[in-house]
Amino acid sequence: MGRKSTKENKNIYQETRDALDWSREKAADEIAKIENGKYNYLDKYRLLKIEEETVKIQPEDIVALSKAYNKPELRNYYCCHQCDIGEIDAPEVVYDNVHEILVNMSVSLESVNAKKLRLMEILADGKVDDTEIIDLNKILEELEKISMTVEAIQLWCEKMKLSGTENK
Repeated sequence: MGRKSTKENKNIYQETRDALDWSREKAADEIAKIENGKYNYLDKYRLLKIEEETVKIQPEDIVALSKAYNKPELRNYYCCHQCDIGEIDAPEVVYDNVHEILVNMSVSLESVNAKKLRLMEILADGKVDDTEIIDLNKILEELEKISMTVEAIQLWCEKMKLSGTENK
């Protein structure tokens, strides 16, 4: 292994690699294995530039790193913080454990279920008037929570699948 970094302000990519206790060489080797012969320019030198933020990380870099590190949440981080479109449209998915995700999903689904008749009333005429906007915004907030929870479940399942610990 390489020597440990003493840099204090590490970005998420270096923190993730350090948490695995991998050198840049090891990370580059793992990426090469996963890419399975495809052209791969994410070598230890590019990884250094990504970690030092002297080069703009590209989507294909994120895909390779997320696979090699078994951290699908790196893709969400990139979309929310480093992608011009994602910074506008992509919600940041945060999850601590699958039980918390499922509880949040259940609560949000119950909330929307209780408001589905009101949603149909609002949408029935194809327009939203001033008396409906507050209710519609509350319903949209719950739908956004459901969307984020679904994405969190997808990331968690992908992580389990990649690590080989999914339930059989």
